[in-house]
Amino acid sequence: MKFVDEACIEIHSGKGGDGAVSFRREKNVPRGGPDGGDGGSGGSVCAVADRNINTLVEYRFARIHRARDGERGRGAQCNGKGADDVVLRVPTGTVITNAETGETVADLAEDEQVALLARGGKGGLGNVNFKSSTNRTPRKATPGEPGEHRTLKLELKVLADIGLLGLPNAGKSTFIRAVSAARPKVADYPFTTLHPHLGVVRVGIDRSFVIADIPGLIEGAAEGAGLGHEFLRHLARTRLLLHIVDVAPFDPDADPARDARSVAAELKKF
Repeated sequence: MKFVDEACIEIHSGKGGDGAVSFRREKNVPRGGPDGGDGGSGGSVCAVADRNINTLVEYRFARIHRARDGERGRGAQCNGKGADDVVLRVPTGTVITNAETGETVADLAEDEQVALLARGGKGGLGNVNFKSSTNRTPRKATPGEPGEHRTLKLELKVLADIGLLGLPNAGKSTFIRAVSAARPKVADYPFTTLHPHLGVVRVGIDRSFVIADIPGLIEGAAEGAGLGHEFLRHLARTRLLLHIVDVAPFDPDADPARDARSVAAELKKF
């Protein structure tokens, strides 16, 4: 499956159903009074973190997510049916922000964590709610509340304990292959790794930690060289950064100390 760590979506919660204006009409009950039911609530849109999902590729193509409107009220004090909520399952570690304001809407850092993204509108009141001792035949009902509309940006930040950092071809993928069961591609050309890889390192029967391998960082990445800072966000949650340096490069002009300083300088610009 293609690794996608960014997506932009539109969400629309449902409108509440309108309240009904209705009067009881039965045989031998000429003035039965009001019996208009309330409208149903519109569907909401929420997001749920799922540890079994590791990419946002589904939301790269399905950009618009719309909940249904609530049903309108009916006579005999029948309330309209509320619409079902729309649930968006996203990878654990997804940060959701408002694309227009930049405000963080939710940070789903734990499995099965739920965040409400757009609340459905409340249903309107039927005329049965407006009867009183002075108004026995109210012809008033309220419309349902409108739903919410938002444009959201989804950004996946991989959850790992240790992040591997270094130049291309420094040996990061080789290292993670050696200490875990992860099998990223290894070759003798730069940028063999094009997206993050996660590996679980077991240090005991019930002790383990997660290590992340990201594409190499080169000098000038802040200006867009190489893959730029595109994947550095995945190291933002790590507790430890492990800088891999090739101290015996094949290139005779390479200077390991200079390369290490250049990567550290680019990291400060992030």
